[in-house]
Amino acid sequence: MITRLLSAALVAGFLASVVATGLQLALTSPLILQAETYEGEGTHALAPALDASSAVRLASLIVPAHAHSHAPGEGGHDHGTAEEWQPAPGLQRIAFTGLATLIGGVGYALLLAAVMLALRREPTPRSGLAIGIAGFLAVALAPAIGLPPELPGMGGAPLLLRQSWWLMTVIATGLGLYLIAVRRVPLTILGGLVLIVAPHLAGAPQVAEAASQVPPALAAQFAARSLAIGFVFWALIGLAYGWAWGLFGREADARSHA
Repeated sequence: MITRLLSAALVAGFLASVVATGLQLALTSPLILQAETYEGEGTHALAPALDASSAVRLASLIVPAHAHSHAPGEGGHDHGTAEEWQPAPGLQRIAFTGLATLIGGVGYALLLAAVMLALRREPTPRSGLAIGIAGFLAVALAPAIGLPPELPGMGGAPLLLRQSWWLMTVIATGLGLYLIAVRRVPLTILGGLVLIVAPHLAGAPQVAEAASQVPPALAAQFAARSLAIGFVFWALIGLAYGWAWGLFGREADARSHA
């Protein structure tokens, strides 16, 4: 069973990451490149290539985009310290982005598998899609209400505070969805709603609005596209995991009857 679970998770993570990487490069990468030019306005000219932090932003499906921002007090780039490694333009940058997405895809597929196992749900494309959408709601959409995906040059609160709020929101939303969708009695539904709303009532860590050259329309477009890609990513993980689980199960039955 463990072999079947791992195999299905690898297949699901691979398929979802291939599609998500293609969508990222087509839809969000151009916006990041455009935002990099605004980030350098008034200070210094930017090279056309993405730096390491920008390449990671391309894989914002894996770690929320706000987790990649510069630490408090840092500018967009620090030229006073040793130069950080950065993927070369072209194939190396695409490979770096794809690898980060693949690692995250397999990790999330394993998490989805663990959730289905804990819930004692038979993995099928339909049940996998339902859990995948729940994963998108908990990991991507709910945190984005307070901390939307960010482009280069956009200010933010200290990284540790944002990461802590993100983690708290993911856990609270996941537990809330479980109480609402699985337990489904009035008391648990009420408790689930409270858990989902609580992080937003507490409020995401913010800073006073800083001057940014990035147009609001560009930032909104990036956030919308990132969330749309995230939905496709999670839905594909669920669908592919359910399909791969059935496929490997049929192959195991065929070998046992051979």
